[in-house]
Amino acid sequence: MSGKNYRLRELDFLRGIAIILVLLNHQPLSEFTSRMGWIGVDLFFVLSGFLVSGLLFKEYIKFGDIHPKRFLIRRGFKIYPVYYLFYILYLAPILIKHKLDIFGMLSDLLFVQNYYWGWGYAYSPGWSLAVEEHFYLIFSLLLYWGLKTKTISLREQNSVHFSKFEYIIVVILFLCLALRFYTNLAFPDEFARQITMTHLRLDSLLVGVFIGYWYYFKKEFLIKIFQSHKKVLLIFAIGLLSFTPFVDHTHSFFAKTIGFSMLYVAFGILLSWFLTDWKINIYLDKYCSTMIVNGISKIGFASYSIYIIHAFVNYALGLFLIYVLKVELPRPIHFLTAFVITVSVGIFMTKYIEGYFLNVRDKFFPARNAESKIK
Repeated sequence: MSGKNYRLRELDFLRGIAIILVLLNHQPLSEFTSRMGWIGVDLFFVLSGFLVSGLLFKEYIKFGDIHPKRFLIRRGFKIYPVYYLFYILYLAPILIKHKLDIFGMLSDLLFVQNYYWGWGYAYSPGWSLAVEEHFYLIFSLLLYWGLKTKTISLREQNSVHFSKFEYIIVVILFLCLALRFYTNLAFPDEFARQITMTHLRLDSLLVGVFIGYWYYFKKEFLIKIFQSHKKVLLIFAIGLLSFTPFVDHTHSFFAKTIGFSMLYVAFGILLSWFLTDWKINIYLDKYCSTMIVNGISKIGFASYSIYIIHAFVNYALGLFLIYVLKVELPRPIHFLTAFVITVSVGIFMTKYIEGYFLNVRDKFFPARNAESKIK
């Protein structure tokens, strides 16, 4: 997002926690942190579902309709430039070794690597970007169609009764879970695709959408429900997350079926807390210190660029230590070195590269709010 937009510090803090978990997973600090770090992607999914659906919900509230074409173009300016510019860094070692798989490369470039390759081809974490890209496209077009044909409606309500929109999301959540059971039982050796295919992971993003719907159309009801049961819900969320440091999720049937559902419920509760408790920033500053919270929020603001560059930094740093310095650093020092480099480069990329393309986007494809003010 452009730095000109209003941002919620507490949500940037959550994104900061998510990317730190990813860094812990991909640059080992300890067995505990490596095993728990994988949940950072699931937290990203829930946050993305909320934030991206929120863009469309706010557009509908203001204008009574949505423009998916404009939405997708604007998302493209956020995602594609940094991804394609830095993809060559991941492709270079493969080209040097003359081991290029042209279809693997194309799957990365077209964001279908999670189906063709499992993980990403040159850039392994790219599978999660594919899931999000598929979500942006499917959700925006289906929402547009549903509103245009009046198959669904979005309206403010403060009732416990579910709308058709909510029922559809709940049905898809159960369908994704059923598909995970089927895929894990029918194709036990396809452990990568069991984790990465969009139709098995879309539910985490849809939980963010569900919370977004409540936040924009049933806000009083959301606040009432959460504040009335906050302690119980937070304890429940902690319980749902408690298994994560103790399983290897890539080979755990439990983690890849019910476990993914437990994660999105836990992170949905956490997100709801951050959205409904007006004291949340006071709590964060009190228990984590203002300096730490501001630092993590800044990391969260740059989380996309950090996510793009982190695997290359890990790879390049490893080569530098082995072949140039010929030393093996203790794990904490190795992790800290990679962390500082990755975050520093990511913040630079966010400010000067992401920022440049977002400014171009806002000039030629302004948000509808901005466009209406110009007119």
